[in-house]
Amino acid sequence: MQVVAAKRSLWKDALRSLYRSKAAFGSAIFLLLMVLIALTAQWIAPHDPQGIDISNRMLWPVWTDANSNPMYLLGTDALGRDILSRLIFASQMTLTVAVSAVIASGLVGIFMGLISGFFGRWMDAVIMRLADLQLAFPSLLIGLIVMALIGSGVIELIFVIALTQWAYYARIVRSEVIKVRETEYVQASRALGAGNVRLIFKHVLPNALASMLVVASFTLAIAIYYEASLSFFGLGIPPAIPTWGNMIADARNIMLRNWWFALFPGLAITFTVLAFNLLGDWVRDHFDVKAE
Repeated sequence: MQVVAAKRSLWKDALRSLYRSKAAFGSAIFLLLMVLIALTAQWIAPHDPQGIDISNRMLWPVWTDANSNPMYLLGTDALGRDILSRLIFASQMTLTVAVSAVIASGLVGIFMGLISGFFGRWMDAVIMRLADLQLAFPSLLIGLIVMALIGSGVIELIFVIALTQWAYYARIVRSEVIKVRETEYVQASRALGAGNVRLIFKHVLPNALASMLVVASFTLAIAIYYEASLSFFGLGIPPAIPTWGNMIADARNIMLRNWWFALFPGLAITFTVLAFNLLGDWVRDHFDVKAE
């Protein structure tokens, strides 16, 4: 009962702290709204995001032109597709890629960090040198090279993002393993017969959780940025699939004349990335996470 009460108290303290931080609370509300939009896209989108209507192509947003069609609030693109509907459906793929990339990079990084910290010696040296090598190069450059070699696609993009982000998780988990493996309570657990798996889930991962949450929030922001960047260069998700990056890529040749083509997906990327960063800052401050 005391353990349950302590956990409830921690959650209450976290929620109070989140509510007191206007930036973090606003970011959490915004991200929750984005998730709800992505989950309900097929019901709330006013039009088919792939529906082509040449008779209504390049319509301006309704508040900028009295002659614009009120059925298309944010206007239409060069093929007459509704920008609002594409923006809504694009949130599904963009957030799916971001969350999947965080899960993939987290699993790989945690596994590598555990091996490095627990077994040490040459395995630690090899894994940490691989991490140093990966972090020595600009991750976007790595992404561009790998995507050019393996081709574009959703799975390929998730793989590339995980490839460029796993090292951050590995370093955090390795640091926690080294920190706790020689402590008295861990040695006592070993003496009582506790195996490595029990030590990992009871002592290592709980101590690394706050740091991993900070990294995860920033990785989500990076994943959205990567999707947009790689899709803009034609190396990300195939153009037929609506994403915020693909919407900007579609507008690259005419965005100066038809500014709304790129403005709205650009704002979606900007505010979502900013929200993840602000939420990550709050997690770091609330749990007093020190830079590893």
